[in-house]
Amino acid sequence: MRPVRVAVDAMGGDYAPQEIVKGAIRAAGSDGIEITLVGPEDAIHRELEKYDIAGVPIHVVNASEVIQEGDSPVAAMREKPDASILVAIRLVKRGEADAVVSIGYTGAVMVAAIEILGKLEGVKRPSAGGLLCRFAPRSVLFDMGPNADCKPRDLLNFAVIGSVAARRILGIDNPTVALLSNGSEEGKGNLLVKKAYQLFKQSHLNFIGNIEGNDIPFGRANVIVCDGFTGNILLKFCEGLGEAVVERVKTALDKRLPEEEIEIVASSLFAWTHAAEEGAPIYGVDGVVVIGHGRSHAPQLASAIQMAKLAVESNLVEELKLELGKVKTEG
Repeated sequence: MRPVRVAVDAMGGDYAPQEIVKGAIRAAGSDGIEITLVGPEDAIHRELEKYDIAGVPIHVVNASEVIQEGDSPVAAMREKPDASILVAIRLVKRGEADAVVSIGYTGAVMVAAIEILGKLEGVKRPSAGGLLCRFAPRSVLFDMGPNADCKPRDLLNFAVIGSVAARRILGIDNPTVALLSNGSEEGKGNLLVKKAYQLFKQSHLNFIGNIEGNDIPFGRANVIVCDGFTGNILLKFCEGLGEAVVERVKTALDKRLPEEEIEIVASSLFAWTHAAEEGAPIYGVDGVVVIGHGRSHAPQLASAIQMAKLAVESNLVEELKLELGKVKTEG
């Protein structure tokens, strides 16, 4: 069985290319992964020379330009055709790589993935989602931001995407699906949620109705569906809440416990209130593209590469095509 070939945008993120190269080497040392680093070859080779990579399946493809945070994603595709993320995604398009990983400018990665790989049939705009916090490790939330204004059909697509993610990434055979609303009863919610509720009832999904915000940390549904505006607010609220709780705990325990023990407690609380940072696929494009947080260091980059490997080996894209086809058949 041949290794999974992962193209890595070596110039993405706050600590590129140093941490990207380091994380890529770490991942390439695992069984079944072959890495292609994409970016200015001189800069990448300077980093590679710092490590003993004899026998490590890692290659370099030159790209002379970089799309920076703040660049217009659409304009950058025209003005910087040799940008690292574009070159990396074209490798997948040509069949020279199985997946792409980038922790660069999310907007640019999303636009490039759509323009180069195309969208799956029935998907208006690809979705991003995943674990909201570790209090509910078997629950995923879709959408987390790309789609602020939605129609009922979009929410149904998010539910399909979330169900595939729960099956293929979390290993849940028949994931439960719920709409996020301001009440658990049928008939609660705004007009979008009420109309989507009827679509969900008629679908093949394992729909269990509405859940409320206070149900999320208890994992009362495997797939939680909302528009991206709501999902992004939830995501950032969880992040902010985690940071605020950590600060309060440190203040409360100051001089009551040794400093190192306070740090252990604080770090644990922070981890529980934050989503995992190993990266997540962009769902709805015709290929595997994994994005991660721009502040990621080598361990998180290596984990994102492992996520890409899992997505490829679990046939995530083909499964999603199949499920979207079922929704189309249902009308």
